[in-house]
Amino acid sequence: MKNLEKIPSLKVEKTLGEKAVTALKTLGILNPDCKISREENYLFLPLNRKPSKTELEKLRTKLPKFEVAQYAFAERVEFQPKFVDLLSEKLPPHLLASLPQAIDFIGDIAVVEIPPELEKYKPVIGEALLKAHKRVSTALAKLGAVDGEFRVREFEPIAGVAKTSTVHREYGCVFYVDLAKAYFSPRLSYEHNRVASLVKEDETVLDMFTGVGPFAIHIANKHQKVHVYAIDKNPEAIRLLKKNMTANRVEAKITPILGDARQIVAERLRGSSDRVIMNLPERALEYVDVACQAIKPQGGIIHYYEFTSGSEPLEAAQKRLQQAVKQTGRKADEILSSRIVRGTAPFTWQVAVDARIK
Repeated sequence: MKNLEKIPSLKVEKTLGEKAVTALKTLGILNPDCKISREENYLFLPLNRKPSKTELEKLRTKLPKFEVAQYAFAERVEFQPKFVDLLSEKLPPHLLASLPQAIDFIGDIAVVEIPPELEKYKPVIGEALLKAHKRVSTALAKLGAVDGEFRVREFEPIAGVAKTSTVHREYGCVFYVDLAKAYFSPRLSYEHNRVASLVKEDETVLDMFTGVGPFAIHIANKHQKVHVYAIDKNPEAIRLLKKNMTANRVEAKITPILGDARQIVAERLRGSSDRVIMNLPERALEYVDVACQAIKPQGGIIHYYEFTSGSEPLEAAQKRLQQAVKQTGRKADEILSSRIVRGTAPFTWQVAVDARIK
């Protein structure tokens, strides 16, 4: 590993390491390209920039003692060079540039999107993935986009064990998933933890499109006195959610509900919630009225997700949300935060908007 030039870091006692990492990830200033370093009883956590005054104030509420210092970190070693090296003699040179750059690791499954020009090399690419990543036992290729009422896609096994189910772990939580039967994305792990960290004790939360329950499980795992209503119309998603509730020992904090969120809220959850999670980016805008019905009369918070494009995606998403809330007779009187979650296509992003509803 080569040494980098000195960059900003957060120096903390090693006993505060986990809290510090969580706080920095929540603020979005932890540098993932560098390896955390340890010297005696202290950890140096790499930052992607110097924290602002506001960010420092937020850190002080989480950490009793820390110091911002310059530190020369070792660069984190990534898998990509090894993966490419394994294929450099098995693929024509002009096709190496077409190798998938984005690889999702879900439990012991690696998922890739293989372009048409590499179609006949799928088994070779799959075997290279297994060799490059010793914990991976299955390589799957995506067949088409997420589609249908239950937001699932088809996969083709290209190496290893032919399966779509696995056990995935993130931020101390365990998830049983079946990629062919219920939607799950490891790319949202930061969002799962971020939203869970914002929840307050004694809150009632509505997870309108829960899937296998990553938001609900994280929230229940982090807090002693919360209750989450977790809705999904996919029976397989609810089955896996219940399994995950048991695996994480949070059965008492989550009520799983099979059905459509619009009908469920109208029948039994009107005015019930302090906070509503709307992770259905394809159609969340259609359900803003339902979220506003679920928020308590005195107000609450909506975590809204959508796919958007254009030169100002965050501003556009905020305006759409505010207008949709206004049409319900309520008001999104404060945008608490907005961020680009991930790119989904050229000039298209999934964005998150947190809004306070009055």
